[in-house]
Amino acid sequence: MDATPFEFLNTISLGILSLMALYVAYKFLRAIRFVPQQNAYVVERLGNYHKTLRAGFHALVPFIDRVAYSLDLREQAIPVEPQECFTEDNVRVEVDGIIYLSVTNPENAAYGVTDYRRGAIQLAQTTTRSVIGRMELDTTFQERAAISQAVVEVLSEVEQTWGIKVHRYEIKNIDTPRTVQQAMERQMTAERERRATVARSEGQQQSTVNDAEGEKQELINQSEGEKQRRINEAEGRAKEIEALAEATAEAIERVATSVSAPGGEEAVKLRLAEQYLDTIAKLGKEENEVLLPADLTKYESVIDGLSLDEFTLRGDGETPRPSGDGAAESPSEGT
Repeated sequence: MDATPFEFLNTISLGILSLMALYVAYKFLRAIRFVPQQNAYVVERLGNYHKTLRAGFHALVPFIDRVAYSLDLREQAIPVEPQECFTEDNVRVEVDGIIYLSVTNPENAAYGVTDYRRGAIQLAQTTTRSVIGRMELDTTFQERAAISQAVVEVLSEVEQTWGIKVHRYEIKNIDTPRTVQQAMERQMTAERERRATVARSEGQQQSTVNDAEGEKQELINQSEGEKQRRINEAEGRAKEIEALAEATAEAIERVATSVSAPGGEEAVKLRLAEQYLDTIAKLGKEENEVLLPADLTKYESVIDGLSLDEFTLRGDGETPRPSGDGAAESPSEGT
């Protein structure tokens, strides 16, 4: 009966020693750490920051060192829940977005803020409300980039303290009440109709201008053509007159040459007689009313009246001139 209590105590002692041995073995195993790529472990020794473990194999001191924080160094996409904001013209809108950031300093990310993810979300929401409050509703849809830039600038002020790097902030949606959406749709419809009316009026105006320009150009072309036609006609008449004058001068010169030749005077008289008789023959028509000399049969007296004997040719072959007493003296004879 006396041996039983000692056996019980031995059993309890062995159990306790086994548990302690298992605990010690567990602590030794936990002191061996394999840090994955793009991760960092913050190690505390006796409650104080000791070091930061990067990717690879590491051995800690059991019972003294412990991994207090395990941080992911990759870029993180943190959603920002929708929140109500009021624009400058007192329109309520709901805005949500996404923050893209990464941990650059594990020590500051662990001890600089309680939760850097929640802190970044809260700061992004307050900044978004502040920026939208200074904008009108129409501007908020057009200035998404400005809102995102303002949020990034505010978050960049705490990057060093929190040990993070904010890459960008993107606004996902800007939701408005249904009544505001209907009003905006009506406004856009009216704006499209106005633009269509302006486009039609500008098209009609341009068409009128084009027609006027076409008519103007047509009139100019017609006037230029008429001008050129008249110039061509005038040049043609001038050339015709010049040709007739040259032909007449040549004919006169030939006639004069023929008259001065032997028998030329008789040939001229014969030609005049023929023309005289032809003219006399045409006078017999009923529609003609003429005054005739007393005796038409005296042809020789009519020819003598033309004074053909008084015309002689100059020595240089120029136009014949009178040679009788009534002829003017040439400059050479007067000198």
